Amino acid sequence: MDYLEKVLEKLKELAQKLIETLLGPQAEPEPELIPIPVNDPQRRRHK
Repeated sequence: MDYLEKVLEKLKELAQKLIETLLGPQAEPEPELIPIPVNDPQRRRHK
């Protein structure tokens, strides 16, 4: 029984690491992109 308990403990650790790896990046919100104004001379000609 001691062997089975060790195996189950290792499986729990591996499962926890897998869950943290898969769900870790989603826990952090992605930074919003900030629009940067661009001076486009071609647009000015057409106006």
